[in-house]
Amino acid sequence: MLTRLRVRGFKNLANVDLRFGPFTCIAGANGVGKSNLFDAISFLSALASKSLMDAALSVRDEGARFGDIRSLFHHVGGRYAAEMSFDVEMIIPHEGIDDLGQRAEATTTFVEYGVTIRRREDDGGRSLELVREVLTHIKLREAPARLCFPNDAVWRKSTVSGRRGTPYFSTDSGIIRVHQDGGSHGRWNALLAASLPRTALSVTNAAESPTATLARREMQSWRLLQLEPSALRRPDDFAAPARLGQDGAHLAATLYRLAQRQNGNGASSAAGRAYGEIANTLAELIDDVRDVRVEKDDKRELLTLLVRGRDGTSHPARALSDGTLRFLALAVLQLDPENQGLLCLEEPENGIHPDRIPAMIRLLEDLSVDTSVPVGPENPLRQVIINTHSPGVVMEVPDDSLLLAELIETEQDGLYPRVLSFACMSETWRDEHKFLRPVSKGRLLAYLNPVIMHPVRESSYRRVVDRQDIHQYSLFGAGKK
Repeated sequence: MLTRLRVRGFKNLANVDLRFGPFTCIAGANGVGKSNLFDAISFLSALASKSLMDAALSVRDEGARFGDIRSLFHHVGGRYAAEMSFDVEMIIPHEGIDDLGQRAEATTTFVEYGVTIRRREDDGGRSLELVREVLTHIKLREAPARLCFPNDAVWRKSTVSGRRGTPYFSTDSGIIRVHQDGGSHGRWNALLAASLPRTALSVTNAAESPTATLARREMQSWRLLQLEPSALRRPDDFAAPARLGQDGAHLAATLYRLAQRQNGNGASSAAGRAYGEIANTLAELIDDVRDVRVEKDDKRELLTLLVRGRDGTSHPARALSDGTLRFLALAVLQLDPENQGLLCLEEPENGIHPDRIPAMIRLLEDLSVDTSVPVGPENPLRQVIINTHSPGVVMEVPDDSLLLAELIETEQDGLYPRVLSFACMSETWRDEHKFLRPVSKGRLLAYLNPVIMHPVRESSYRRVVDRQDIHQYSLFGAGKK
């Protein structure tokens, strides 16, 4: 679970420091750079698996030439920052498996990871080098003060544990020290930062660095979901991965795997329960749903998702609306106990009827961990961050979950670039702890009363908003002259 993110020198995130709870909604106009925050999270996740260059090339380049990594660095005009740095605080799993199938158990589960990356000057800034990498524990007694979002002690006790005397990674004078999990006297290996093609975190294993391995697993679980209707509609063959892809692929295979989970009453009982839960969730969002199932075609070796309406007609995924498919994907993610970590969704309201937005928000909140009860199979450590420019979404999200993104003008060496800044709602936990400035009422009104009344262009031209019979039901009609 990502609880804090500090970014400097990345795209238009010149100096950003954000705290996150289980569910966060970031709202802002098109073009302010909301997606750059997701890019920063995706870049950090990629650094846990890939080389520095491959991780950089995996990030959207905003129209720059392919391979031009300078586009990732904050720049003003033609001047690019020399370095970018990231620092995160996160809760990691108690245990897990490394790449070789070896079990890892964390010595502490609340950690801080930091990394600084520089453009190499010897080749014109077209490659990268590691400058700093640190991984340290956060003391148990500091957890209540650092986890400032609403949470109960029983939840913290189930997620934050362990003790540590020395850092796991430290950097001094260009040397990264990787300390083994051996308490205060753990041995360490020295690595020359500038010569490393990838982060030390990305090559950890359970035998030498179990806690770092689990920090790596946590970062690898951070996913940007971009649900594409074409991917959601496709049937799956029997050999398809049974995990929902970032574009929504393998929806049928994932639901089939959930339905076939064995329990004490047998597979058929488990299947009925899984399909029933998905159908019940979907029925709360969409009126015409009786049941949901996955059809197994042994001859063609295909799995096809079917939704049956109240009239008894079954509809395959290829015939379902975009909104129904998105709801189905989110419902499957909610049901899947293996789906843990951080989920980022861009504009989840796309393809959703405005009347269904409140139900979609409830589903996204239900996807997130409940911090009033302990973490367990029925309450996985799962986190959701969305971004939006929809007034309908902003009006429905909890006030303490909302962040407003906007561009502000700053001064840098005589130039005045606009950088991304964030504000929170007043009288919420971020405001009370002075983490962010409260949003101005003027900025917020654009989301609460989004329709701007323009003069009618001609006498015969009438918009829906101009109709007298709807003024009494509108937010803006009463004041219109």
